[in-house]
Amino acid sequence: MQDILERFVFEEAPVRGEVVQLHDTVHEVMSRHNYPPVLQKRIGELMAAATLLSATLKFEGTMIMQLHGSGPVKLIVVECTSDMTLRATARWDGDVPDGELGDLLGKGRFIITLDPDEGETYQGIVAYEPGQSVAQIIEHYMQHSEQLETRMWLTSQNGGAAGLLVQKMPAGKGDADAWERVQKLAETITDDELLGLTPRDVLYRLFNQEIVRVFDPQTPRFACTCSRERVGGMLKMVGREEVESVIEERKKVDVTCEFCGKEYEFDAVDVAQLFTGAAPVPPGPQVH
Repeated sequence: MQDILERFVFEEAPVRGEVVQLHDTVHEVMSRHNYPPVLQKRIGELMAAATLLSATLKFEGTMIMQLHGSGPVKLIVVECTSDMTLRATARWDGDVPDGELGDLLGKGRFIITLDPDEGETYQGIVAYEPGQSVAQIIEHYMQHSEQLETRMWLTSQNGGAAGLLVQKMPAGKGDADAWERVQKLAETITDDELLGLTPRDVLYRLFNQEIVRVFDPQTPRFACTCSRERVGGMLKMVGREEVESVIEERKKVDVTCEFCGKEYEFDAVDVAQLFTGAAPVPPGPQVH
């Protein structure tokens, strides 16, 4: 099955929406770490949510979603670019119990960051309320931070993830009752249908009585933005004294990307060039 995102609008109502299905992209993320099954499910849901929300934004850059917790799961991060590339990672301590999101996070907060290619970075933060699902966190954020009425349905199982989003357009015209009707229709979708039917079949299954216009599909995919230059920049932020102390102790500095697992090695010559700016950091061993 192809990873795909379908955008649509209701011709006679102030409502828009999207359907996304992720298979290869989820597999690429999960293959890089031995995530517990219950954590895989939540990462998949957040990946689907990030893809849906990113597609509603009119900007060039990266959207970053973070769930921070005080429970066994400390952090889940998903990044989605305007080019529909995704990467994700998570941190956890010890055994992660089966259960709802609150059992994993404990007390927590949700952070969304918009990092445009040009212009200033925007960040919004909302507290995680006990009992909320990933979809409810996003809905709460959109209602209270963006004043946009948004509903979202997410599922992640059997190595894939999928989602449906419908949103009331702020200045839309048309059928005044459509928003309530669309929500009720969307609420009938099942997890198996959302993940197993094609996006077009999902739309027909839900909205065959409505006039819906569907746009050209997009193809989300996994991609990591790490590079030797970015890692070098991170080391410069750490500071010369600390980095050189690691060189003195270990003869090299090893950095592994948490998203893709790629390894970067810097020796004493690399570090000296990094902090003096005498020459570009030469390529070192890089292991996939």
